[in-house]
Amino acid sequence: MLTPATPLPTRRSDLMARLALDEVFDIAVVGGGATGLGVALDAAARGLRVVLVESHDFAKGTSSRSTKLVHGGVRYLAQGNISLVREALHERTTLLHNAPYIAQPLAFVLPAYRAWDQWFYGIGLKLYDMLAGKAGLGKTEFLSRKQTLAALPKLQPVGLAGGVKYWDGQFNDARLAMALARTAAKHGALMVNYCRATGLLYEGGKVSGLTCCDTIDGTQYRIRSRCVVNAAGVWVDALRETDSDAHQAAGGQTIRPMVAPSQGVHIVVDREFLGGEAALMVPKTADGRVLFAVPWLGKVILGTTDTPRHDLPREPEPFAQELEFILNESARYLVKAPTVADIKSIWVGLRPLVKPVDDDGEATKALSREHTVLISRSGLTTVTGGKWTTYRAMAQDVIEKCIAKGLLKTAAACTTVDLPLVGADASAGASAQSLSAAPGGHSYGVEAAQLQTIEGHFNEMCAGLTEGMVRFAARYEYAVSVEDMLARRSRLLFLDARLAASLASRVGHILQEETGIDPKTDEFSALCASYLQIPTKNS
Repeated sequence: MLTPATPLPTRRSDLMARLALDEVFDIAVVGGGATGLGVALDAAARGLRVVLVESHDFAKGTSSRSTKLVHGGVRYLAQGNISLVREALHERTTLLHNAPYIAQPLAFVLPAYRAWDQWFYGIGLKLYDMLAGKAGLGKTEFLSRKQTLAALPKLQPVGLAGGVKYWDGQFNDARLAMALARTAAKHGALMVNYCRATGLLYEGGKVSGLTCCDTIDGTQYRIRSRCVVNAAGVWVDALRETDSDAHQAAGGQTIRPMVAPSQGVHIVVDREFLGGEAALMVPKTADGRVLFAVPWLGKVILGTTDTPRHDLPREPEPFAQELEFILNESARYLVKAPTVADIKSIWVGLRPLVKPVDDDGEATKALSREHTVLISRSGLTTVTGGKWTTYRAMAQDVIEKCIAKGLLKTAAACTTVDLPLVGADASAGASAQSLSAAPGGHSYGVEAAQLQTIEGHFNEMCAGLTEGMVRFAARYEYAVSVEDMLARRSRLLFLDARLAASLASRVGHILQEETGIDPKTDEFSALCASYLQIPTKNS
């Protein structure tokens, strides 16, 4: 086993001091979610000078609110989108290889209450195996009624004919985001959270950088960069409108929005409602949607929904009908139906569905779940859409399009296919753990050895969370607020909002001691309450 390198400190004063220097970067990335982090890592690994700014915390938005699946997309297979499935299956293998302590294989079981459903879905999933080829994680199996109930002990047995078991992946999304940020920094990138992009700089009508603001102390910065990539997820249109204003001033046309957001709701309940190690997948619910019941970090995630919305809140709330849908559908398939009283946490993510835009900036009617890269006349490069599984391929596509357009100059090839992330410096799989059982949501890989040297490591605050972990997050993982720690460095808010609220003051005290920055303890306590708020039909 290799000895892991000493973690790279992330003291905020040092990061902001470097940002204040008159440094010319090759690429400035706006947005610290899956795509932006992937772009920063790809560019830094090629030897380019990189800066990334994120208005909130890394993965604060959509990228910490996924269904936690690394998958090829069984739904897309049913839609006939073979190319998207094939790419995702390839990227699934890459992700599991480069971060084995964050992402692992997971068995899924589709129950069949009609014999022909078992054959219909089984044949489709055999095709899924064929598309995966050598990248497959396990063979699809037809299960008898008895085998199906053995895999899913709390499945409704009445009318059950059998089932189909197939394999996909599962991961800890926010922890993967942190590993990407830290790996990019290890390759020289300047990664700055809580720094909002406020506008673009121009030279000769071309984008030459951006302006930004430290949202903690209000300091303004100017960043000079040869290329600017707008990777703000569902919020990309805000920066595009800034670019649009510049074009209008020069007599150009208004740029139309390219994102149509969709909302996905998840609820978390105790493990006892599902039982076993496998996940439940219902490919077609009463209204044609997909339902998952996924064991994750000692709990079970139930979801998800797919509801259009027209606003872009940072903390979206579930609609009453979404919660009703998840609970009602769960009751159809589980022996013991979860109720509102059983909910440990409710969280909502906004998905950036793309309105394809042609070369003249005109949006078409079709919506796409694939990613889109658009380079404006001024050179602003915008990327949105896609999903976590394909983040690496999306990032590679962005960098190569920028090179092709002359926005970046490098002869270096992409290296991220075989680039282990921070924490995965040992042989593949050596530090893997089961995400279905691990409490707290911490994934350190081989850095667990360094963690044990930090004061407070053996002072447990709750199962799976120690004082040393909070100090590690402050020193090496960019954490400044209680929310950073208990929502994303640990996943406690997403697993048990009441427990997270009970630890807020203690965590805040440690963070204040480490960083000298207000940890926003009261704001986090209010956030915990919102993760337990049950929507009414009038809300």
